[in-house]
Amino acid sequence: MWIYDKKLQYPVRVSKCDPMMAKFLLEQYGGADGELAAALRYLNQRYSIPDKVIGLLTDIGTEEFAHLEMIATMVYKLTKDASVDQMKAAGLGSNYAQHDNGMMYTNSSGVPWTAAYIQAKGDPLADLYEDIAAEEKARATYQWLIDMTDDVDLQDSLKFLREREIVHALRFKEAVEIIKEDRATKKVF
Repeated sequence: MWIYDKKLQYPVRVSKCDPMMAKFLLEQYGGADGELAAALRYLNQRYSIPDKVIGLLTDIGTEEFAHLEMIATMVYKLTKDASVDQMKAAGLGSNYAQHDNGMMYTNSSGVPWTAAYIQAKGDPLADLYEDIAAEEKARATYQWLIDMTDDVDLQDSLKFLREREIVHALRFKEAVEIIKEDRATKKVF
């Protein structure tokens, strides 16, 4: 199974209290293209993927949980010293009223996470193309989040996450080629 090392995959630092940025980061926590959806998507798809690439989905799906942990840490650090008025001004008043600074799986608009975000067609190529698109959407979101903050410490962690999305997309593209090669060799469509 897995071995859990009780440290983040990459250090998370923030320079200031910023509940509004925390709200924006929730997109990567419980949004359609966020880390939870990605982790569950890949770990679900692995059951209908050829053995040659099953490990890739397991590895990346597991890493997405590490990214989820980083996002949660960022949100916590950005809100831990926030006043009730700051939480309300950032649009997090209802979350505060229900959960204090506890987090729920929602996107930045407060829409709850849903299993409908997870795509699994059962066709390896269709699923891998979906995975490539998911990684590219996450990469784009991380870039926009980087652009939305002037906190260089937070930007550093977000840049790490953006780069990991690029690597994941590249690995999925390699897996597509493996599947295509197998299909061409075996004449399987």
